[in-house]
Amino acid sequence: MKLHLENKLNIIIIFAVSLLLIVFLVLLLSDTPAKTLFFFFIGPFLSLFSLGNMLNYVTPLILGGLAVTIAMKAGNLNLGGEGQVYFGAFLTTIIALALSPLGAIGAVIAVIAGSLCVGILCAFCGFCKAKWNTNELITTFLLSCAIIPIINYLITGPFMDSQTSLLSTAKITESMRLPLLLKQSKLNAGFLIALVFVPVIHLFLNKSKMGYEFRITGMNELFARYGGINTKLNTVVSMAMSGTLYGLAGSIAVLGTYHAAIKEFSAGLGWSGLTVALIAGFSPVSVIPCAIFLAWINSGARAAMQNTGLTYEIAIIVEAVIFMLSASSLIKNISFNKRKG
Repeated sequence: MKLHLENKLNIIIIFAVSLLLIVFLVLLLSDTPAKTLFFFFIGPFLSLFSLGNMLNYVTPLILGGLAVTIAMKAGNLNLGGEGQVYFGAFLTTIIALALSPLGAIGAVIAVIAGSLCVGILCAFCGFCKAKWNTNELITTFLLSCAIIPIINYLITGPFMDSQTSLLSTAKITESMRLPLLLKQSKLNAGFLIALVFVPVIHLFLNKSKMGYEFRITGMNELFARYGGINTKLNTVVSMAMSGTLYGLAGSIAVLGTYHAAIKEFSAGLGWSGLTVALIAGFSPVSVIPCAIFLAWINSGARAAMQNTGLTYEIAIIVEAVIFMLSASSLIKNISFNKRKG
């Protein structure tokens, strides 16, 4: 109970500091601070287009936050989110294009295949840790760095669509696309899919045997091992699930938003997902408000930039401060647990 209260307090503090920082930066940098603050805070809600696009950006943040959370609960940290989202999107696109005659069934197959392939890739990083004690932060990050240029080459080379001015693959057929929830915006059914995964992951971690083993392993791997828990298997499985969720985020981005794999569209999504998980204190339920908050800052900065000329970098600064505050809170908790142990 105390842990839940402390987690909620940390979230409130981070939200409050972020809002104060936004006000301070706007007063410092803007020639029209009142107008800028209005568009920053209210801009994302002024139209269905802005609101829908903000909520659409919440989708990959929720899935990314859950991906980091489920790995962290088992004592692992997945830093390869950007490449994994990108890989999942590319695989889903290629498979969907190949299965175009199957329509919606082909889309389902493409999503499952694309997401699972990313899960297998991430499971390899978990296997390296379980087998040789290789640091998963390094392996996931390096694999992501290696995957991105390869996919860039494939998108701008063999699979590039010559009929568009974008650096992207051909678009999937309309029968494979997710239905829109707000037709004035890009908000689609992928948002609902992401929301469904929140209680699923919550129940898995708190009500299932393997979820219990994940949590015990994450809190004290040595104790879990002495208790008969197969910590190595949990490492591989948790990393596989984390990669699958990141891959699903990429699949939904293709089927719901972009309808093609666009070069480097996933830039920053891995770190944003990690930030959401950090703010939420690795609580699946808390991922939703934290993802909405981060998406609101992103959308507010864009609205202020479009209407007042304030640079978008203000959102990057605020997100960086949020990341630092969240990470410092995590480090403090880890240090406290080690001293207590």
